Amino acid sequence: MNNQTVLNSIRERFAQAVLGVAEVRGDLNITLRREAWVEVARFFRDEPTLRYTFLENLCGVDYLGRTPRFEVVVHLVSIEHLHRICLKVGAPEEDPCVPSLALLFPTANYQERETWDLLGISFDGHPDLCRILMPDDWVGHPQRKDYPLGEEEVAFTFNQERIYAQKPFAKE
Repeated sequence: MNNQTVLNSIRERFAQAVLGVAEVRGDLNITLRREAWVEVARFFRDEPTLRYTFLENLCGVDYLGRTPRFEVVVHLVSIEHLHRICLKVGAPEEDPCVPSLALLFPTANYQERETWDLLGISFDGHPDLCRILMPDDWVGHPQRKDYPLGEEEVAFTFNQERIYAQKPFAKE
């Protein structure tokens, strides 16, 4: 199987769903409309000539200042055909939500929870979208580019005395 075969299959069946196509380091990257996200993923999984049955990775990206601001990136692997593809879908800042792939690919469950927890991209239809890395009472999503930093200076050997003098444990 090659990238052109995969591209022909997707364009033949979902021409309106494809927003962009690129080839990066030999892997085919396909950017999709949000409305077609699950249907296209199901097609890639179930189509006998493709059979991308393994969701290797799912992550979110924050492109602060770009529209759409967020993007969900999925790497699918066809073990049968020894081929990989990358699917992408955008989510605007006002509505950072993408349909869940957890019911199609069990490996998406944890990865969607992690993406929601750290970036705030929610997944419609996810069976249990709750915090997985941050404490339950944590406010915000720490991997967003506009998330406030702690702004605490790090102690090194050259400034350790000055930093430690300002810490509560240093006072007597």
